[in-house]
Amino acid sequence: MGHSLLGRLPRTRKWQEVVGLIGGGADTADIAAATLGASKLGLDDAARDPALLHSFWLLTQFPLCARKANLVAELAKIGVSITGEATLMELVGGFSDAVDAHVYRVGGRTDLGEMAQMGAAETLTSVLGQRTTSLFETTPEDIHRELARLGTPVNFSVVARDFFARLTERYLTYFLSRELSNKLETVDANRQFREALSLHCKQASKIVEQFAAEWFSKANYQGGITPRKAAGFISHAMTKLGSELQKGAEGGER
Repeated sequence: MGHSLLGRLPRTRKWQEVVGLIGGGADTADIAAATLGASKLGLDDAARDPALLHSFWLLTQFPLCARKANLVAELAKIGVSITGEATLMELVGGFSDAVDAHVYRVGGRTDLGEMAQMGAAETLTSVLGQRTTSLFETTPEDIHRELARLGTPVNFSVVARDFFARLTERYLTYFLSRELSNKLETVDANRQFREALSLHCKQASKIVEQFAAEWFSKANYQGGITPRKAAGFISHAMTKLGSELQKGAEGGER
């Protein structure tokens, strides 16, 4: 997975332009550089964050559990408790409770971990929600089927990209929060900034999608995806993602 070379990704907005939406002026470049620099320090240690690691590891396991006949029983084996039928809300609730229980046991609750836990829950909700949307009521059987389909390398890569895009967006917003509160004075200005930041992070996270499929396939073939393997993926993903964000900060194609 270490040999995925995308070159310079096309970007609709440069990072300076994204940050410029919070107020403009001569300090835009400084704000952009300071935000990326400050956030990089925390992201470098992401693979060691208990909630982040467990959230990502569970995202790798949910689809694999769904490929077995008894989804609820398989989830219980990895510490996820589902009461009743495995509806989307039950899955997301069980996921969040499992992360909470893990962090309670091992300690180390952090802001980054909270962001990862929320981002992972949103990824499950969004990806499964999109795949089960119909004119009729979604059944637990529909959820089970579509969750199982996320257990292929190609489909898992979509899950991984969505998760890392959401995590990055939350984290950059965290470091920009002071500027946001000071300068975004209207609802429309806030919306424009959020949309631009979301797009910026989705574009950068394309790099994760490129190597996630190969990693998912190889890790499963070679004894399964353990938390240790998941930590290795997170570390590699954050390094690649940081490089892509920096490219966006330096310019990039329009």
